[in-house]
Amino acid sequence: MNRKIQDGGSADKKIDWMITIVPLISIVILCILFFLLPEQSNIILGKIRYFLGDTLGSYYLVIGLGIFLISIFMAMSKYGDIVLGEQDEKPKYNFFTWGAMMFTCGLAADILFYSFSEWILYATDPHITELGTMQDWAGVFPLFHWSFIPWGFYLVLAVAFGFMLHVRNRTKQKYSEACRPILGKYTDKLPGRIIDLLAVFALLAGTATTFSVATPLMAEIIGTLFHIHVSRTLINIVILLVTCFVYTYSLLHGFKGISILAKVCIYLFFGLLFFVLLFGGETRYIIETGISSLGKMIQNFFELSTYTDPLRTTEFPQNWTIYYWAYWMVWCVAAPFFIGNISRGRTVRQVILGGYGFGVGSTLTSFIILGNYSMGLQMSGVTDFIAIYNETGDLYQLIVSMISTMPCAPIVMVAVLITMVAFYATSFDSIALTASCYSYHSLENGKEPDKIIQLMWCILLILLPIALLFAESSMSNLQSVSIIAAFPIGIVIVMITISFFKDAGKCLEEKNKKF
Repeated sequence: MNRKIQDGGSADKKIDWMITIVPLISIVILCILFFLLPEQSNIILGKIRYFLGDTLGSYYLVIGLGIFLISIFMAMSKYGDIVLGEQDEKPKYNFFTWGAMMFTCGLAADILFYSFSEWILYATDPHITELGTMQDWAGVFPLFHWSFIPWGFYLVLAVAFGFMLHVRNRTKQKYSEACRPILGKYTDKLPGRIIDLLAVFALLAGTATTFSVATPLMAEIIGTLFHIHVSRTLINIVILLVTCFVYTYSLLHGFKGISILAKVCIYLFFGLLFFVLLFGGETRYIIETGISSLGKMIQNFFELSTYTDPLRTTEFPQNWTIYYWAYWMVWCVAAPFFIGNISRGRTVRQVILGGYGFGVGSTLTSFIILGNYSMGLQMSGVTDFIAIYNETGDLYQLIVSMISTMPCAPIVMVAVLITMVAFYATSFDSIALTASCYSYHSLENGKEPDKIIQLMWCILLILLPIALLFAESSMSNLQSVSIIAAFPIGIVIVMITISFFKDAGKCLEEKNKKF
């Protein structure tokens, strides 16, 4: 690591060893605890999650709705005209490539996973009974939990980071740097260091949660296709290790490799969706229920966004909505940086409205088609997926059962498997690339971190998911990881948003004085 990088300084002088070593040591310690004390670790996670998600749960709901409203204000106000780059600069990527990279860098693999199954998690929930029928409401909450508020987190921060990188041309690609307009000199002192450490830990938590939640589906598909009866935990670990090489290979080819992979992902993704829509036999039900659920979600948007269940009759928001907002908040450390980076040449308005159009549009399409396909079979009495789930409690086996009802089921399973691996690759690459930037005191805009640093983060990011899988953490405990990590990050997200408006307002004043 003693060769010259970027602007000619030595690599070791540019490396931020505190941000690199502290998370490394911490993750190794956590992994050891999960391996040696799996039951005790899960109990502690559950207790912390209960305090933050139940007692202080409204905190997540207020930030979520607030960020969404701010995103609309950003797009429609004078700030929407700001170009993320030079005033007459054209976007580096066309809309489709930009949208594909944006969609796949986040939670695309999880979107595919939950599209199949999320309605069934709500189907027998007491809160659905309070509201009405399963037909009316089971398909509404998946659309709500994966659309405007979650993508609002991404897009507001993507604009802030894009402004920081492409307008102010700052060389520190970190959370703390985005807070400089309000932190001032304290950005380079202890407060800034704490913010960056919190960001890195949130990044690791988000990666651990998403890989631990959806990777078992890939294991289940492989087991079904090849009739393998080895333990799922072992298969999960093998998948993580093998795919780690796939992810690392594509990452080391930089933005060009990621953009190509993202486009391949989108073609596979939409190919799968249209196959299910056209040939699954539930076309009419999918379209009509999808339109109805979308209408209900929009009609009741603010009520859903602020529902806290104060009497705890069902604890629905504590179990689900708060978890999802936390889940997306921890992913805000990586995905928005990546989106902001690839958005050079676009206006703030284009980033936000284009992001909602492509990101939310693709997400809703997935949930409407895949979710309503299986719900249609349930409602028509062809297959009782609820009974299967109640009997086994195995969500992964259930999804395989859903796919098995489709025409050419083995081919569809292979398509789902390949699409998830490809989605994970782009998500993992954008995370590792962002994390690698944190290992530098400064990094010029447009420059990429050293390949060895990127490789180190690839290895580090895969350790905690393996430990969680080994500990056989429940869905609740996997949720706990995100809820805990998201709590301090929520404060930082608010700080970054305020910093953007302060700095962007100053930028507009400077431009007005010139003219």
